[in-house]
Amino acid sequence: MQDVEAVKANLDEAAVEQVRVISLKEIQDIVADELTVFKQYFRESMRSPVGLLDKVTQYVLRQKGKKIRPTLVLLSAKVCGGVTDVSYRAAALVELLHTATLVHDDVVDEAERRRGLFSINALWKNKIAVLLGDFLLSRGLLLSLDHQDYQLLHIVSDSVRRMSEGELLQIEKARRLDIDEETYFRIISDKTASLIAACTACGAYSATRDQDAIDRMREVGENLGLAFQIRDDLFDYGAVDVGKPLGIDLQEKKLTLPLIYALRTTEPGDRKRIMKIVRKKKKTRDDVRAVARFVEENGGLAYARAKMVTYTDEARRDLATFPPTPARDAMMDLTDFIVLRKK
Repeated sequence: MQDVEAVKANLDEAAVEQVRVISLKEIQDIVADELTVFKQYFRESMRSPVGLLDKVTQYVLRQKGKKIRPTLVLLSAKVCGGVTDVSYRAAALVELLHTATLVHDDVVDEAERRRGLFSINALWKNKIAVLLGDFLLSRGLLLSLDHQDYQLLHIVSDSVRRMSEGELLQIEKARRLDIDEETYFRIISDKTASLIAACTACGAYSATRDQDAIDRMREVGENLGLAFQIRDDLFDYGAVDVGKPLGIDLQEKKLTLPLIYALRTTEPGDRKRIMKIVRKKKKTRDDVRAVARFVEENGGLAYARAKMVTYTDEARRDLATFPPTPARDAMMDLTDFIVLRKK
């Protein structure tokens, strides 16, 4: 298990560079066999007799994502008693839902690439992309209904509701530019943490009926999700491109935690100057650099990093209430991975 005390003591990128974080592959090795079985479940759940649809889904299957969400489902199941057939269905359900939202997001954002490859809408246009997303969502629903996994369906459906509400709230606030820290956390809790919490809750439910254990594991996922999103938001102010274009949140007028904190603690004149840049429809590289410099000089980056570590600490405390096993240790390592990941 990795020691992140150096990061907690000095929460800047230089400190992060000095600590070796365990790789995601090392964490996933604990459920390597289970992930192989999951991939077969996932592949089978996407099959269709319609030639065009099968062609598009095969393209989706060739894209290599990190598989963090099914990993969380399977690790949570192992921590709470063991992986079952329900665990595999839960992992497939979550991944189907996640893939559907990514396909629909690319349509909404008019994105042409996803993980370095052409997006579905770029290759087959919006209509087919939207229908593919609908197909994936329906397959996830049927996978649960066919096996009477009603509780899994309830957990994931609630996550879908929260994700939609969080996205719409963020759009509303981007128009008004009046987001505060409380609203920011409500948005990322709904948009990101809700699905991570659904992963850990579904994993726990697939292995036990102990409601206290399920609730604790759900909290683990919620806190991991919050920390994950804060780390993602910090990439917007990084020195190198990590796959997420630098300054993309600023370009889209999304006020994230580093900037929210810096604006709250600065002088009115500086706040007015920075908000003038934020309101611009098109920002230059100099604009992005100016905002990034302002955020760093006014403690926004350090504050966000400290909050991120606070949430991973909460996740670790909840994990510590479960019996020590390799799976629990792997989830502990995952908290370090979130804080120290480079992309």
